[in-house]
Amino acid sequence: MIYIIFNLEWYRIFLQTARTGNLTRAAEALYITQPSVSYALKQMEEALGVKLFHRLSKGVKLTAEGQVLLDYVEQSFALLEAGEHKLDALKRLLGGEIRIGASDSLIKHLLLPQLNEFHLAHPDIRIRLSHGKTADIVHRLKEGGIDCGFVHLPVDDPLLDIMPLTALQDCFVAGKAYASMAANPLSPEELSKLPLLMLSADSSTRHFIEHWFAAHGLTANEPDIELGSIDLLAEFAKLGFGIAFITRSFVEKELAAGELFELPTAAPIPPRTIGIATRHSMGLSLAAERFIGMLHKAFAPV
Repeated sequence: MIYIIFNLEWYRIFLQTARTGNLTRAAEALYITQPSVSYALKQMEEALGVKLFHRLSKGVKLTAEGQVLLDYVEQSFALLEAGEHKLDALKRLLGGEIRIGASDSLIKHLLLPQLNEFHLAHPDIRIRLSHGKTADIVHRLKEGGIDCGFVHLPVDDPLLDIMPLTALQDCFVAGKAYASMAANPLSPEELSKLPLLMLSADSSTRHFIEHWFAAHGLTANEPDIELGSIDLLAEFAKLGFGIAFITRSFVEKELAAGELFELPTAAPIPPRTIGIATRHSMGLSLAAERFIGMLHKAFAPV
C-alpha cells in the first residue's frame, strides 16, 4: 500500500475548485493566483495517478474519481470545522469537564460552596467527583483517573505538583455527657485514656492524631468507634459515646448550638494544610485551571 503525504492546502484548493467549477473563482476565494490553483491540482492528480477534473472551455467539472474524493474531503473539512468550534466552546468554558478527587468531608465542608458557584457560572462544564482518602486520591491522580485532587499535606511524590490551599485546625469534641471537661485543658495523657471516636486507620487524619500522641510519648487506646465519616463521628459524639477528633470548621454549627463541646488541650494541636495535587508536567484543561484559580481566590494563602 502506498501512502501519499499531501499538503492540506491542496485539499482546500481542490474543494474550492469543485464548489465553484472555475479555477479563477477558486483562486479569488482563496486569495491566491489562478496559476497556483492550476499547479496544485496538477500535483494532486500526478500524486494520486487519476484525473480529478475535466477541463472545459468555461471552467472545470469533476471526474467520477474526483467526485469520490470530494465526498471524503467535504467530510474531513466538516470534522475539522467541528473540532475548531469545539475548541472555541472549551476556550469560552461552554463545554468540557473537570475530574476531581477528594474525601467526602472535604467535598462537603470545603469544596461544595465553590463547586456550586462554578457550576452556576459554567453550567455546561461537567463536574465529575470521586471520593477517597489522600492515598487513594494520589494513586488515582498518578493513574490519570482524575485531573486534580485535594489532599492532606504533606504529600511527597516527584510525579505530582502540590499547591497549598488552606489550613485546617483539628480539635477534640464531645457531647453534653462530657461538657464538664470543656472547662480546663486536658493533657495528651488524659485524652488518650478517654473513649475515642476516630476515622479509619488508613486515613491521614488518623495518622495525624496518632503521631500527635506519639510525639508526647503516648499510644492512644484503640478507638471505641472507628468510622469513615466525619458526620457520623459528630453524631456519635453528640450521643455521648466518647470524644471525637474532628476538624473544627466542620462542626461549627454544632459547637455554636451547644450540641458539641470542644475539649481544650494542654498541648497545642498543629494545624494541617490542604493542598491541590496535579500531575507533574501535565497541563490542565482550561476548565480545571479556571476552577483552581477560583479556589485560590476564595481561600486565604497558607
